[in-house]
Amino acid sequence: MSCPLPCLINQSESMSNQQGTIAEKSEEQDDNVSEVEPQKDTMTSSEKQTAKVDVYAWRKRPSYTYQRHPLLSRRISQACRDRLVRTPTVIAMCGLPARGKTYISKKLARYLQWIGIKTKVFNVGEYRRDTVKFYADKDFFDPDNAEAVAVRNQCAQQALEDMCSYLSDDGEVAIFDATNTTRERRRSIYEYCSQTFCFRVFFVESICDSSEIVNLNIREVKLKSPDYKDVPQEEAVADFLSRIQQYEKRYETIDDTTERNYSFIKIFNCGERFLVHKIGGHIQSRVVYFLMNIHILPRTIYLTRHGESTLNQDLRIGGDSPLSANGKLYGEALAEYMGNEHIPDLIVWTSQMQRTIQTAAKINAPKEQWKALNEINAGICEGLTYMEIAERFPDELAARDQSKFYYRYPGGESYQDLVARLEPVIMELERAENVLVVCHQAVARCILGYFLNKDADDLPYTKVPLHTVIKLTPMAYGCLMECIPLHINAVNTHRRKPKNCRPDRTAHEALNDFLVTPLDPKPVLRTKSEIFYNSDGTRIKTTDVDGNRIQRNDSTSTDPGLNNICSVIHDLQTTNGE
Repeated sequence: MSCPLPCLINQSESMSNQQGTIAEKSEEQDDNVSEVEPQKDTMTSSEKQTAKVDVYAWRKRPSYTYQRHPLLSRRISQACRDRLVRTPTVIAMCGLPARGKTYISKKLARYLQWIGIKTKVFNVGEYRRDTVKFYADKDFFDPDNAEAVAVRNQCAQQALEDMCSYLSDDGEVAIFDATNTTRERRRSIYEYCSQTFCFRVFFVESICDSSEIVNLNIREVKLKSPDYKDVPQEEAVADFLSRIQQYEKRYETIDDTTERNYSFIKIFNCGERFLVHKIGGHIQSRVVYFLMNIHILPRTIYLTRHGESTLNQDLRIGGDSPLSANGKLYGEALAEYMGNEHIPDLIVWTSQMQRTIQTAAKINAPKEQWKALNEINAGICEGLTYMEIAERFPDELAARDQSKFYYRYPGGESYQDLVARLEPVIMELERAENVLVVCHQAVARCILGYFLNKDADDLPYTKVPLHTVIKLTPMAYGCLMECIPLHINAVNTHRRKPKNCRPDRTAHEALNDFLVTPLDPKPVLRTKSEIFYNSDGTRIKTTDVDGNRIQRNDSTSTDPGLNNICSVIHDLQTTNGE
């Protein structure tokens, strides 16, 4: 079926006229580049105080804004650009449809965000759907359909401009999620990004000649696309296969001879083998490291904290204490639960601390101890209660409450340090199949932060109760998560962010309801959550065992579903069926 496009071409011409106007203004500004002088650092004392909390505050200073101005950056030579550590990076995807480009883009963006690199995905398909309001069948993707090609090119150009604008502001990595199947398209992307804006460019090509993998990807992922809403399944499959044939007419794989100046990685058949060429900078190195470790095989990850310890009973943090009586009961219940799951080839990972080793002792599976899984080091606060910390070190507790992710205990660690320590664990989790991780509260928060795509503000306040198993099943564009309480009593170790974070507050203001809830008064409810990784953020849908949607009301995030991992009974007060 042919697509009527006159209105779209008018829109395309209008966008092109706007682009021309922008280009004229750029040339005028470029003529005056030599007249621009770098500004001095004029941060006030209050701004410097804010910068302690705002990790990106240094980028808002006039001196840095001058350096990142795209019209000035274009004057930097390529040799100089490649030596700059913080040069923004464009990751451009390549490959035919249904080769996992969007899957790779979303997974890679989640990993980079988790390790602290500000990243955003720009999906050209979303730009096209915003422009083309009707059903675009296979004819719309015919390279001989000049009108459709003009619209698709304009959408790609708009995404490219938005991406470069993002990197010119405060972004560090932008992922350009599109087919980019011709040498001409890749050349234009490279020249626009590297010469106009002086960004690094890294191409990621996914090549797959396995019809089984392609058909599986179409049925499990592509049929859920807005392109095929209300379209019968078999008709949608046939249309998408025809769309692939349209792209194959002009498809040119990256050539390491004619395109030898580019940095790129080729991924064959979802990780069967790789070809890496001309890596530049630590970000590209980490991208390659990550891409060579992910796989799409079905697997389940079980995550739990150790059983209640004797220090938990006293509400003391850190240390290496043994299990309490209730903690030992949880170890027995956990072994019984894992046995009833009948998980093939299960392996168990624990930390090197005795409370995790004791918790996993009775599980019938091979066990490994990871130093990386040890609890966060609380430094001078090890073994203290929060009340003792509030009385002895009020300034330290206030500083931690103001910026919990970045705060480092004197002589200890921060959550940011812990994420860096856990990176090898995440890599092994991506490679592993079925695994149970028995760890600690802060460690569990960081691991869940990766799978739930949490930001630095939300991650340290994730509620992970004792004596609860969290079951994670990674999917193509998201993750399934189940929280299974094993109904063994335990203390409450979750301290919410206080409203008053000033150093001059009282100890009672600092600890608020944590002082009056040493025991968790609200039994944990079994829940199931679906996590969807979208370009504009992560969406979480949580239901109880009866399928009723749960609306959370104990989160520090604007989205109440992001912080509390395991539902509690008071959530049911705002439950609505869905």
